[in-house]
Amino acid sequence: MNPSATGWINKVLKEVSHHNAFLNDDEETFYAALRACGFIFGSNLSIVGGIFAKKDLTEDELCKVNLLLAFLYTHHNTACNVPFVDSVIQFYEAINELKTSFFKGLLNSKKSSDQLEKVIHKRIHLDHNVLTKHFNYFIINALLFVDILAYKKFLQEGVISIDYIRRLENVIESIVLDAIEAKSIKNQYDESLIRLFEASLRYHDAEQITYNQAVALTKTDLEKFYILDLSCMASWSDRVIDAHEMQFIVKLGNDFNLPSEKTRASISFVNSFYTTHKEDIALLSSKNIVQSFYDNSSKMVSKLITRNSKRLYRELKDSKELLVLLSQSTQRELSSAEQKKVQDQLLDIFKSIPSLAIFILPGGALLLPLVVKFIPKLLPSAFDENRVED
Repeated sequence: MNPSATGWINKVLKEVSHHNAFLNDDEETFYAALRACGFIFGSNLSIVGGIFAKKDLTEDELCKVNLLLAFLYTHHNTACNVPFVDSVIQFYEAINELKTSFFKGLLNSKKSSDQLEKVIHKRIHLDHNVLTKHFNYFIINALLFVDILAYKKFLQEGVISIDYIRRLENVIESIVLDAIEAKSIKNQYDESLIRLFEASLRYHDAEQITYNQAVALTKTDLEKFYILDLSCMASWSDRVIDAHEMQFIVKLGNDFNLPSEKTRASISFVNSFYTTHKEDIALLSSKNIVQSFYDNSSKMVSKLITRNSKRLYRELKDSKELLVLLSQSTQRELSSAEQKKVQDQLLDIFKSIPSLAIFILPGGALLLPLVVKFIPKLLPSAFDENRVED
């Protein structure tokens, strides 16, 4: 089986037909298997449940197989008359209607396993010139279980509600960021991690919901298990869960009405997982990985902005509100609503400039703060009274 070549989905489904005992596991057991292989944490180190041998598969390839198997398990255990491959494609078609830039161009042909392979590849694989491989694994792929939870909802109700996905991501954002804030001492790495995590979400609201609202909105056991594990993961990012973080996680487990042993097991598993696999998880090999991401991206963004400066400036002149907000960003910090407006309008502009298309790919929003940093250099000097010529 080669998940980087055409036909891998049919190969996996054929193998599963002979080794399908995992499909009859209860939800909690299967979730534990997803966690054990690293899928929940975005660091895939093996295939869920050891269904297939890892062999020489890369992390990207392991992630593809685990995502497919998670979809397959969900389809098998949720009443649905639509064949498996068709149902997953229908789910992503529904996502496409809500977020048209995500799978545009992939969903026009006849439904098939080949088509689903392209969709899954697009979902987990970000070009290395957009995001570093380390960051892709840690944040973007850690949110893939949102797709599984949303897919289950889609199968149960026949439609996928944008409100459900937005609610789930708002809950994750609120609680996980609170977990990071609970650290006794936060360094620049933690602050950068917060910004990167916020930018990796699919949907963004102007105002973040409160912790109490997030707890009240978390309904199912799977959602609670997932968010608890993500919180433990975020707390462990500096290689230790201190007393303040421990208090937060215990409180979260209590507020979720989970048995205390479940909370302790989550903390213990995260400690064990990252300690055991610290040499295999690229993110843990350097405390400066987030800064490296920004440094490398900064050079790329600078080159793109310079090469497209004339056309970009023409587009900016036609968007007077955006021009004003960009100029003000050099003198004050924009509000959340203003930042979102800048992001949305910039993405609209980038759609019209082919060489800037990377910014509308999944995760491309992570680079927008760097774009805003370089764009003021394009603006007339009247917009920057404190500008000093080199």
